[in-house]
Amino acid sequence: MLPTLFGVTLIVFVIINLAPGSPVERKLQEMQFGGAGAGESSVGTSNDSAVSQEVIDALNKQYGFDKPMHVRYWIWLKNLVTLDFGESFTYEEPVTDVIMSKFPVSLQFGLISLFLSYLICIPLGVLKAIYNGSKFDYGSSLLIMGMYSIPGFMLGILLIVFFAGGRFFDWFPAGELYSDQYADLSFFGQIADRIHHFVLPCISYMIGQFTVLTMLQKNSLLEEIKKDYIRTARAKGLPEKIIFLKHALRNALIPIVTGIGSFLSVFFAGSLLIETIFNLDGMGLLGYQSILERDYNVIMGLTFIQSVLMLVGNLLSDLAYVVVDPRIDFK
Repeated sequence: MLPTLFGVTLIVFVIINLAPGSPVERKLQEMQFGGAGAGESSVGTSNDSAVSQEVIDALNKQYGFDKPMHVRYWIWLKNLVTLDFGESFTYEEPVTDVIMSKFPVSLQFGLISLFLSYLICIPLGVLKAIYNGSKFDYGSSLLIMGMYSIPGFMLGILLIVFFAGGRFFDWFPAGELYSDQYADLSFFGQIADRIHHFVLPCISYMIGQFTVLTMLQKNSLLEEIKKDYIRTARAKGLPEKIIFLKHALRNALIPIVTGIGSFLSVFFAGSLLIETIFNLDGMGLLGYQSILERDYNVIMGLTFIQSVLMLVGNLLSDLAYVVVDPRIDFK
């Protein structure tokens, strides 16, 4: 995990520092144009002639760009030991504080979406396998394939139009995490208010992975029931539901467990388009804005957290193998 994490951060650090534009250039543009025309000029052009070299050198020293790239990366690695990602060039406050202010939004939707996806998809996949070839199987497959063909952000727009005060129904709020009167509500009232606001964004978050998980569970279980030990169980006269749920299901969960790592990083990273549509200030929107603003420290902080989530997710997948299948041993 550590060499992988080192490699990811090194590659991203080099790429963002070699890309055109820098925080110094953006600061110079703000000084000259008041933020207008950002991205239209660069240091060294005639537009920068009004800025003295002393000012440019001072800005380079302030942002740490007076040092070579490899020195700056080494300093970043040393600060990483204390989880110090530096200061955001855009927000002018510690990167940790910036990320932590946005992380709860993506964390809430990530945990809820991950939990509901597995809670719904595994039983649905099992039922589809048990009733394979039935009307229920064909009907549910048609439904979830139709859902899979709709991008999450497009579904979000449709949900807002149909169910959030558009032309049809006004059942759910269009954005935000809670109502204006949230603080005045009782404990259970606050929970209900949160759920009311979470319904539409969670559906948009889950839509893509929902179909993948369901079909993966069904196909894995169908493959499992073709094996010899299942034939032996049938020969003993065991009921089909016992064969599916007690003998085959545990082994069929192994491919599902494999995907926990990737799903974990996807859900917690947030979604730029969904967060924009539902007016949610989360990690996806922060990452996009940081790239536009060339906020290197925030980009590196987000990259580090995303990489850790991915690696921890892969580790959890490996550990879950042992729980699901006792035959697996890492010793």
